[in-house]
Amino acid sequence: MRFQRKSDETAVQRSAASKRVLENFVPPEDVPIGFELASLGARFGAVILDLILTWFAILLLILAVAWLGILPKTALFALVVISAFFVGVPYYVLSELIWNGRTLGKRIVGIMVISADSRALGAHQVVARNLLKDVEFFAPLGLVLQWNYTSTAQSWIAALILLVWTLFVAIYPIRNKRKQRLGDVVAGTLVIVKPKAILLDDLALSEARGGFVFDQTQLDIYGSYELQTLEAILRDPSKSQLHAAELEKVAKAIARRINYPEHAIGADPRLFLMAFYREQRERLESRLLFGERRQDKFHSDAPKPK
Repeated sequence: MRFQRKSDETAVQRSAASKRVLENFVPPEDVPIGFELASLGARFGAVILDLILTWFAILLLILAVAWLGILPKTALFALVVISAFFVGVPYYVLSELIWNGRTLGKRIVGIMVISADSRALGAHQVVARNLLKDVEFFAPLGLVLQWNYTSTAQSWIAALILLVWTLFVAIYPIRNKRKQRLGDVVAGTLVIVKPKAILLDDLALSEARGGFVFDQTQLDIYGSYELQTLEAILRDPSKSQLHAAELEKVAKAIARRINYPEHAIGADPRLFLMAFYREQRERLESRLLFGERRQDKFHSDAPKPK
């Protein structure tokens, strides 16, 4: 029973995780990528932070106009409405264009906007989703708040329709599988948790040379292409754990190519390959400092095999 309960809890956790992660996201490079969809709480927090920032700027503008006496007091409300559009929309659009799908609020909470078709986020998508934000929520809500409820029944019906619309667009992301609001659906965008960059350890520093020594003639044979190929082999855990024979073939092939005694490779060919990788990388980097880039083993002054 305890084992069954633990299995059920694990299944629930996996199910919850699968709801947060967008599967089968394949960019043009055909390398599948999984992104965690931003929670509605994080998105709401980002909206609140952005509203505080934009309305603070609007408030400063209104106070400045009122202090200067440029407009009559009766026109200040109209200025607020106009400023909400001409300050808010440029702020959202320019921020997401400059900061790669992030406003200041999104940067603080760690979320960002991406294109749902796995391509680069386009300017038209940014403009569309932010213009529709006013149509979806802010404009209808503003009309509801300033409605004259002492007028006719038709006005009450119109106000009710606007209120229902506002509730609909607020609930829609909750029911949407991808947590998209209507503006995201039209613009073809998603809001995700900003991925954290994780750098792999430098393979050249992860293991010692193991006592192997290579001279410059041996290290001048290969170029960066072969070095990258060797690195891919060494990073693959299956090569080192399940296919030791393949590692041995690679080590012997390199030894023959650089005229290195095969018997000196030893019992663990990975140690030999790691030592050669490190020495080869240092050699290529030192040559690059002098402006000499060696792409592969076919460069002009590569030593000929004997």
